[in-house]
Amino acid sequence: MPNMIVCVKQIADPEAPAGSFRVDEAANKVVPAAGVSQVVSPFDEQAVEAALRIKDAQGGKVTAVSLGKDFVMDVIKKPLSMGGDDLVLLEDSAFEGGDSRATAYALAMAIKKVGEFDIVFCGRQAADWDAGQVGSGIAEFLGVPSVTVAKKVEAMDGKVRVERVTGDGYEVIEVSTPVVITVSNELGEPRYPKLKGIMAAAKKEPIRWSAQDIGAEASQLGTAGARIKLLKVFQPVKEGKCEIIEGESPEEAAVNLALKLREAKLI
Repeated sequence: MPNMIVCVKQIADPEAPAGSFRVDEAANKVVPAAGVSQVVSPFDEQAVEAALRIKDAQGGKVTAVSLGKDFVMDVIKKPLSMGGDDLVLLEDSAFEGGDSRATAYALAMAIKKVGEFDIVFCGRQAADWDAGQVGSGIAEFLGVPSVTVAKKVEAMDGKVRVERVTGDGYEVIEVSTPVVITVSNELGEPRYPKLKGIMAAAKKEPIRWSAQDIGAEASQLGTAGARIKLLKVFQPVKEGKCEIIEGESPEEAAVNLALKLREAKLI
């Protein structure tokens, strides 16, 4: 029976209106307004679903791991309420200010502490920054193969069969375990937690680890471990211009419109 680990991230609801957020230019950070709810990143929910489908078919264990701060328990426990077995939370000021590389390093160290695993699942990207780098970074730090943007995953006899999304369809890849797989939305909708699962999750306490608990090097974490320098965060300015095309008749207006479109090289 496979041992599976799923990396999940708590983020501000990406469906919230853009006006709900503001940019702190001095700190170079996005500041959500009060009232914006926290959710599990949608791609990560699909990663949980991929693990649970294997558990449904073959049994096994699913452990969710999340790095962050100010966790909302009703939110971050969703992998448990969906059917996961354990939840590990990485909370430490040492993790703050890290980029994708520093995050991948910390998660990889936590995965090593969890123990032997067959598959690590991640969402194809987080729905806040959309970088899509952490999953591949975890594989690099663990020294195992990775398969990205999976739409279907099947485990069998120490191997995993993955249908991977491509620009014009999908390709089928077979890889030996252990392996890291990032899951795309083509997998399908994640299951809704049932009342029994919600009640069980409410009673289960997460495991909490600091940077010291996972044996991480301070120089590889947070700001010290970051390799990307964020130059500027800003809200794009959208400008629109409307021009009324007229004519003595509908036919003449249509001709004038066509001429304008040709002038703008749109036709």
